[in-house]
Amino acid sequence: MMTQKYSDLDALLRGDEQAAEYFASLPDYVQETMRERSSRINSMLSLRDYAENLTRGDN
Repeated sequence: MMTQKYSDLDALLRGDEQAAEYFASLPDYVQETMRERSSRINSMLSLRDYAENLTRGDN
């Protein structure tokens, strides 16, 4: 399955409803950190990977 690539996080969230829903479900601190590095997040795969890295050890 080919993952759609976007220019940055904002474009991803505008263009992919599933990514937007997933992003909205993340803790505020994760969303904030991702927004600070939005140019590095350009696909659903990179969004999930980044979220998993940020939340590792939260439980």
